[in-house]
Amino acid sequence: MNGELLAVLEHMEREKGIKKEILIQAVEAALASAVRKVVDVKPGEEIKVTLDRATGKIKAFAGEKEVRSEEFGRIAASTAKQVIIQKIREAEKDVVFNEFSAKVGEIVSGTVYRFDKGNIIVDLLGKSEAILPKHEQIRGEEFRQGSRIRAYLSEVKRDLKGPQIMLSRANPNFVKKLFELEVPEIYEGIVEIRAISRAAGERTKIAVLSKDEKVDCVGSCVGMRGARVKNIVTELHGERIDIVPFSDDMQAYIASSLSPAKISEIKLSKESKKALVVVDNDQLSLAIGKHGQNVRLASQLVGWDLDIRTKEKLAADKNGEEKPAEEKAVEPPRNVAQEEVIALDQLSGVGDKIKDALVEAGFKDVQAIASASVEALTEIKGIGKVKAEKLIEQAKKLTSA
Repeated sequence: MNGELLAVLEHMEREKGIKKEILIQAVEAALASAVRKVVDVKPGEEIKVTLDRATGKIKAFAGEKEVRSEEFGRIAASTAKQVIIQKIREAEKDVVFNEFSAKVGEIVSGTVYRFDKGNIIVDLLGKSEAILPKHEQIRGEEFRQGSRIRAYLSEVKRDLKGPQIMLSRANPNFVKKLFELEVPEIYEGIVEIRAISRAAGERTKIAVLSKDEKVDCVGSCVGMRGARVKNIVTELHGERIDIVPFSDDMQAYIASSLSPAKISEIKLSKESKKALVVVDNDQLSLAIGKHGQNVRLASQLVGWDLDIRTKEKLAADKNGEEKPAEEKAVEPPRNVAQEEVIALDQLSGVGDKIKDALVEAGFKDVQAIASASVEALTEIKGIGKVKAEKLIEQAKKLTSA
């Protein structure tokens, strides 16, 4: 029987990935517990059980007296079995925790197992289950039970029931990692992703830089006939992706970031990190984008506040017809369909300090919060993860109402 026990432990080491020594120590601890329950021992007397690593033979000692295995009885065997199972489960949890903790920041694949209050429970190839929370899903995406799914592994937390593995498809880093998988030049470090901004499910802007002058950074990401970027767009179910070259020349960088709009002139205020961008009338709606999305993402990408003006508006301002400061916000032409802007005041729990911090970071209305990621909001002073999740959830409800 002892030999059989050793064989079982070796089998579990192969199948479960748990080191045999960990299992042997669990068995020794279990049997020591069993001996203490069925054998009269003096208070404070040490119980020691050893399992021979070569033969599997078990010896138990109470103080200096050896306890024969026949004295264990059925109760001891049953107790030992339960403790062994518990120790093995704990060891398995540690194996899963360590394995997936090492994969944080990477893309993992799995199968949709079930749905729970809007969250998607993902089976990670039989090794463990993971959670794709509702707020980390791309709006409009639909998955069925059994569907294959890929996501960004954002966090692994310890829990009494086992490791909690958290996934995201809305995180900007999900797009970044997709490019690393799809573009060899990025994986090899020849092309570097310098910045990324994203409105999950709608549009992403990504700035890239080549470390080799012979390699076209944008062309590498696009691929032959657009094959590489098309594969990523397909994974994201049609999300639009703008790939622009990163530049230390801020004027050139801003102009690229506002693609596809053509820019006439850019005036920089380096101290305040603000830029006045001048465009022709027919480029205004392109520069601003639907609901201000293009300029908002461009602003997040370059880290500057961008003020879009037409030549006519700029000329009128110079002629003394400039409006008061509160009326300076640039609006699309009247013939461009617009959605009513929802002020940040509509969000509960947003005081003046948080509001000012959000505006300074480029989140000037509820629509901007609704399309933001948890990670982007937690970079703002005073906003933690829980607060960010609540703000995004509120914002999505307000914008969908």
